[in-house]
Amino acid sequence: MTGTTDRAAGADPLHSGSARSAAEHAHLEALLRCWTRETGMPVRPGPLQVALPATGLTLVTHVRYASITGWHRFGPVRLQRSDGADAGPADPVLAIALVATEAIARGGVLPGGIPPGELADLVERTADSVRRVAAFLSGPASGPDRSGPGVDPRPFNDPCRGAFLDAEQALLLGHLHHPAPKNRDGITSAEAAAWSPELRASFRLHWFAADPAVVSQDAVTHSPALRGRDTAALFADLAEFADADGRILVPAHPWQARDALQRPRIAGLVEAGLLEPLGERGAPWHPTSSVRTVYRPGTEVMLKLSLGLRITNSRRELTRKELRRGVEIHRLLDLGYLAATTAAHPSFSIVRDPGWLAVDEPHRPGGPKLNGLDVVVREVPGQISELRALVGLVAPRPQQGLSRLGEQVTTGGLDPTAWVAAYTDLVLVPMLHLYAATGIGLEAHQQNTLVRIAPDGQVVGGAFRDNEGYYLAASRLPQLLRALDTTDSALMVVDDRIVEDRMSYYLLRNQIMAVIGCLAVDGLAAEPELLDTLTGRLHAALPALAAAGPDGDRLARRWLTEPTLPCKANLFTRLHGIDEVRAPLDAQSVYLDVPNPLAP
Repeated sequence: MTGTTDRAAGADPLHSGSARSAAEHAHLEALLRCWTRETGMPVRPGPLQVALPATGLTLVTHVRYASITGWHRFGPVRLQRSDGADAGPADPVLAIALVATEAIARGGVLPGGIPPGELADLVERTADSVRRVAAFLSGPASGPDRSGPGVDPRPFNDPCRGAFLDAEQALLLGHLHHPAPKNRDGITSAEAAAWSPELRASFRLHWFAADPAVVSQDAVTHSPALRGRDTAALFADLAEFADADGRILVPAHPWQARDALQRPRIAGLVEAGLLEPLGERGAPWHPTSSVRTVYRPGTEVMLKLSLGLRITNSRRELTRKELRRGVEIHRLLDLGYLAATTAAHPSFSIVRDPGWLAVDEPHRPGGPKLNGLDVVVREVPGQISELRALVGLVAPRPQQGLSRLGEQVTTGGLDPTAWVAAYTDLVLVPMLHLYAATGIGLEAHQQNTLVRIAPDGQVVGGAFRDNEGYYLAASRLPQLLRALDTTDSALMVVDDRIVEDRMSYYLLRNQIMAVIGCLAVDGLAAEPELLDTLTGRLHAALPALAAAGPDGDRLARRWLTEPTLPCKANLFTRLHGIDEVRAPLDAQSVYLDVPNPLAP
């Protein structure tokens, strides 16, 4: 397979027809990408048949683009009976039921098989995801009640909204290798219109006033974002109202506030007079691509809020370790653990999370921590107008044609191979350098990766964000714990091989392969040429990586030589019922070995 487009494949279903038909086709494509990758089924230009003997049916389609990087494109999908007769067009909800039935019949990929109920759960989530994507593709103006004060009526390309926010809210289809990428349990269509980044929503936060006795917090107060304040003082300034009466103001997502107040332990704090809900107040904030992290232009911080909705594979409520991890990483980097990487790659940075605050219960030493009303403080990186979330750059744009990256390369007259080379040097290699120098691995998937873009469209730097996404190689643990002067680290400490497995998926498969796949699918360059560019830049980086730390070039050499590399299997992770936030790291997801696109 060489990355081949079938020019005779007819009209592209993603860019023709209604919003609903585009949403349905996007889910069918995602399902086919998942199944072919996770079962090792070859994808070549021309007809493709996915036989499902457990039900006696076959999914039949035409491969529009066979991708080395996994960014396959497919034509219309139909069902075929065992006698070869056509059974009509495939619906994504029926298709996921058929594929899940086949997966169950095969016993899944983990011991014990697929748990009962997971098929029905995935079918329900897929149906919800299709509905939501159809609403997103219909446009903000078609949503319910779109004239309210919290709605930003300006078009996506209005420069007054800011290019950073524009890219954050551009992910209309979601993860291209997930069967239900936009499922969000528990919110109505009206609430989705008010809270969804895809619909350019903005909303006021729900505030609580908490007795200091039920608040836990920590902060790196010398952070430029905090300017000497602790987290509670920062929130008092952000709240812009002054009726706390000596209590601590705590912001929350409106959905989370409503849900949390139904929980007995939080309701008990309210009844005891230790916590008072104040309602939605203040200026509106904008949800970013993660849905739960909010941004308000002109403020010095973003807020990462707990949100108990299931998004992709997990409920997005913050845990106490996640809260602590961001501050711990900040302090670690302050001790000089970023210095070598900054010196070698001055245009790369880490977006830090300098503070957190959580509502707790008094007098529960050693007991389970309360969760639900927890907030992480995230700094706003310098020159934010230059930063773009990679996920928004490479996201397909149904009914519009080129991705934002493709449009940027085309309108700027840029060389796609040079763009990939610069991206590798300025965004990917610094992440490898940090691991080589310190043992800190980054979960740098598309959403956590920020690309610094010059006015002419060229890559000039990069950044990483996310307090959840740090892995510490066990071989470096004693050194780091001595530096932190603690034996109670919140860092995820795992075997070096697991760190490198995760980085192989997130940095290589999910991140840089998305850049290459996007440019190739947009027809701007051939995948083999772009992969050769990536390989060349990685080879060029090997000496500096080797010098950065013990075996510093080991991971890059693994990428350049091994025939297979670990890859997360989102379909089987979902079918096996794994919550990636709660599961231990070594069993956090289903990982399978799949062919390495860089292998010689």
